[in-house]
Amino acid sequence: MSNLIVVAYDDQFKAEEVRTKLRKLQQEYLIDLEDAVVAVKDAKGKIKLHQTYNLTATGALSGGFWGTLIGLIFLNPLLGLAVGAGAGAVSGALSDIGINDDFMKGLAATFAENTSVLFVLVRKATPDKVLEELQGTGGKVIKTSLTHEDEQKLQAVLSATQQPAAGEG
Repeated sequence: MSNLIVVAYDDQFKAEEVRTKLRKLQQEYLIDLEDAVVAVKDAKGKIKLHQTYNLTATGALSGGFWGTLIGLIFLNPLLGLAVGAGAGAVSGALSDIGINDDFMKGLAATFAENTSVLFVLVRKATPDKVLEELQGTGGKVIKTSLTHEDEQKLQAVLSATQQPAAGEG
């Protein structure tokens, strides 16, 4: 079962920075992310979701492939490509994996302008190494499906000041 973690930041760019760190940790097999979305509320109060996966483009690519293949069978690959890509793009735009978009927009709307919110679905993680990397990144834990104890540990790590590396300072 995945755990939902929502962390709010006081500026528009910090959530994206932390998501980038999480992606790096995923490449190192220290965390398995099901979804990671950054919601930004701009100076005009408009909410913009920055998804990890672009389902419209993925759907268009997949649909284009299958459309071309079917088009070859009926001796019209270009028509098949066009129809398949269009259908794939529409189905990709209508599908939603991971965290519900309406939930994210609704929660992000409650925050002040020029802020960002990081929504993460974590399948599994190596907690000690992940927390070490996130130490001092700031943010306020808003919502989680973690235990109260784990949520408090996460908030303490986010709020802690970073320790200088060996040989510094």
